[in-house]
Amino acid sequence: MPTGPCLALPRNHRPFSQFGRQLLGKTFLTMLTSQTKAHSCLCNYQKPWRDGVYKCQDCLGEPLYCTGCCRSQHHHNPFHWISQWNGQFFEQSCLAQAGLVIHLGHDGKQCPALADRWDLFEGDEHEDQLEPEDLPFVSGPEFQPKENTMVIIDKSGVHRLEIRCCDCPNALSPDIQMFRHGFFPASFNRPKTAFTFRVLDDFLLDNLECGTSAMNYYSKLRRMTSSMFPHLVPDRYRELMRVARQWRQLKTMKWHGFGHRSDIPSTGELALFCPACPQPGINVLVAGDESLDDDDKNSPSWKYTRSFVMDGNFKAEHLHPIKPFDEVWLSDGLGFMVGKDRYKMHLAEAADMVEKSSCNNHRAVNQANAARHKLESTGIGGVACARHGCFVPHSMVDFQKGERQMNMDYALCEAARHNMEGISRAVTFYDINCQYNKHFRARVDASRFLEMTQDLTIIPGIGLWHVHGHQDSCYVRYASNFIDGIGRIDGEIMETLWAPRGMSSPHRQECLDYQMNDSNFCKMIRMKRTLCRKYKLAMNGITESGKAFDRLDEAAPAHLKTEWSARERRAQSSRLNDPEAMDEYEINIKKAPSRKEIELRLLEEGSARNAAPSRRSVATWISTGLAIEEAQIALLIEVRRMGKRSTETQRLDIARQRDRLQGQIDGFTQSALTHLGEGFDADDDPDDLNVDILDDLDDDPADFSKTSDAWTNSPELTVIPLPSNLGVDRCRHCMAEDLIPLEMSLREGQANDTLHNLRIHLCNKAVLFRTAVRQAKSQALKTRAWSQVTSVQQAVSLHASIYTKTRKQMMKLEPGQDQLQKFKPLLREQLKISTAVGDPNARGQRNESLAWFWSVEVDLGGPDQSWNEEFYRVHWLRAKALRDRWKEEMTLVQLEMDWTCHYFSWRATQWGDRMRESLEKRLPGHACYSGRQSQMYSLLAQDAQAAFQDLQSVSIETGDE
Repeated sequence: MPTGPCLALPRNHRPFSQFGRQLLGKTFLTMLTSQTKAHSCLCNYQKPWRDGVYKCQDCLGEPLYCTGCCRSQHHHNPFHWISQWNGQFFEQSCLAQAGLVIHLGHDGKQCPALADRWDLFEGDEHEDQLEPEDLPFVSGPEFQPKENTMVIIDKSGVHRLEIRCCDCPNALSPDIQMFRHGFFPASFNRPKTAFTFRVLDDFLLDNLECGTSAMNYYSKLRRMTSSMFPHLVPDRYRELMRVARQWRQLKTMKWHGFGHRSDIPSTGELALFCPACPQPGINVLVAGDESLDDDDKNSPSWKYTRSFVMDGNFKAEHLHPIKPFDEVWLSDGLGFMVGKDRYKMHLAEAADMVEKSSCNNHRAVNQANAARHKLESTGIGGVACARHGCFVPHSMVDFQKGERQMNMDYALCEAARHNMEGISRAVTFYDINCQYNKHFRARVDASRFLEMTQDLTIIPGIGLWHVHGHQDSCYVRYASNFIDGIGRIDGEIMETLWAPRGMSSPHRQECLDYQMNDSNFCKMIRMKRTLCRKYKLAMNGITESGKAFDRLDEAAPAHLKTEWSARERRAQSSRLNDPEAMDEYEINIKKAPSRKEIELRLLEEGSARNAAPSRRSVATWISTGLAIEEAQIALLIEVRRMGKRSTETQRLDIARQRDRLQGQIDGFTQSALTHLGEGFDADDDPDDLNVDILDDLDDDPADFSKTSDAWTNSPELTVIPLPSNLGVDRCRHCMAEDLIPLEMSLREGQANDTLHNLRIHLCNKAVLFRTAVRQAKSQALKTRAWSQVTSVQQAVSLHASIYTKTRKQMMKLEPGQDQLQKFKPLLREQLKISTAVGDPNARGQRNESLAWFWSVEVDLGGPDQSWNEEFYRVHWLRAKALRDRWKEEMTLVQLEMDWTCHYFSWRATQWGDRMRESLEKRLPGHACYSGRQSQMYSLLAQDAQAAFQDLQSVSIETGDE
């Protein structure tokens, strides 16, 4: 076995290998297990340690102290955990046992006026009541706290320490003294419990990043305090809940500058918004009385478009409060959640109208509409910016009976009021916008509590993931790919929020506000990276989509491109009033003449020219023969797929089908005597039917085993007396030469039918892959989805086989050159889906990759139009739309880079002004905080500006090369 440097280990295995060697040598384990007592204290105190030996577990290196040094060294670190030597081992202790006292005045020294009593903090909080069985049968320092101590909760655990306040005549109240020293008292009269600022900050951060509840967090602190008896640690869970709410409110007000202002916050002022979205007066500067439309005459009309995405979250449920009269609201309507009073009045007056959907039945919304009586709120809904995912202040609402229009109306109207002065265009993305947007303006006009300026144009859209669950027509009408000025977004950026069920209503609202505010803050500080990534994607998107469009554009005639562009402009300008105008991006499929239509035409022509009795119903007779051939092919495929191992039920079904088919063949053969004349002999022994079966390449070949000899004379193998089976020479001999063009016409209709059905089933197969197979989350759903795909694939095989047989028979009728050019051989590898139909969102759709039958000529209502032209038109329009969206994306990203830098500069200036005002008012502490905030935003602005300039300069150099 190789050892030493000859043994090559993966890089990620090396640290574990080194750890294993140390573990086998017991180096780490011995050091971790060892507990030894040093011979002297850090102060070199050499006498016997009569006053105790202490080891601090939180100081670096776990040094040993005498009692005096332990107190002095921890004067500024009162929340370290210590252990005391008992002669055999170090036993858990606390700094209160070492005599540590925290003095809040006189630079940490005892107040001269302080009385030797502890009545200053008595009587305001209850003591923990423990059951007798919970009390330990041991006696130790941690269970015998000294008298006159307070419970101090720090991130290191729950401590009992003695705190002495200044008792001078001009001293501040005890709660203010404690707050100035970093303690948040649990009560404000005579507190006996306090929380350090750092434990409150740690809890809020844990709650944001890890989703830690107050109960779990405090349970962790109790275990850190005592691993054996955590239930004996004082329970301050409810105090933590209350103090954390107050601390969260104070921090939020501080972050938004209300410590420097004398007024109180108003609606939505305790919430951050997106720095990259246009906000007039903040990151979009307009001089004087100019409007945004006058800002730049050469700018596109969509330059200052605000994009919104609306969504609901049914995981954020909330139970009915037990004592609603005891609830205290600290920030009602000041953050992201709307004010409760006005919202309730809106709900009381709004009519709960259930409109009949003209699109698909949206199961998720309908299921959510079921009322649940134990819940005050079944979820939340709201609005965020669609391009960056930042929640819009004062636009989040509670659901009472699911996601109703009255809830989302209020959220959207509130979102449209936030820093929207002068903006006249907004795009909204909503899962059911095809239904929701129809009567939105009417609902706004009819309500006293919904406000939206008439100058604001709302353009509805549906996210690219949800739009595929709608009807096919909704894709071109509402997908972001076909909305001018929106760039390249998917409209699905809104994420699920976390919210507990057991909180009080005010506490829940504050948690949601805080989490959404933190989400926006994280997006703000990462906006530089986000926009740089978007810029690179836009560069690549412009290049790729431009190449794909240029290939289509070069081959298209100039007059057609002019016409298509005009039709595109008309569709875009009419989309608000008539969404169906966007159907211009869809293929206007009108089915080619079918076999039935051709049969009807031939019958009408026969009646018009008074055909002989033997020829009056010949078209119907031939059409019946074609139908018999199709039934033979379907039965033959079924027999071959069934194979030799079949059940009695399967064999009985096959026998019944054969019996019916044989009766049809007998009747058809008897009619042949009438139409083919005396030259036809029904007793002729023709060869068996020869059919080329086209099946999917993934099918098991064993399923298509050869039929046995017993089935040789089966009706599915019988050749029926059609002109194509008889041949041209024999038809002439029977004086039935006039039947050849009739069958040829009907064969063309049959080929058109099979190709049409083939296109439909291939499209269905692609949709199943996109909507069922790829999105199946369980094995049962995957099995069900694949069974649907198999069923569709069998239909594809059937129609492909029918077309192959039809074309083979047409070749026997001596077709013309046009027919040979039109109906080409069908190959297995051509049975694939069109990218434009199967994946409409794919980049760079090209006509060259399509099989020939996708562009077979059909009737489009005019003699000069063809399927090929219609198909090319849609591909050209969609490729142009994709290229235009990427160009808009680049323009928008460049604008957002400027708006982001302006936003950071505006924030830096705002905090700089507050710093100067604080200095004028002689508030140095306020000035220091303002200066730090101003520097933070200045650094963000400088960092973003440098990154954007560097990225753009590199792009310019690359383009020049």
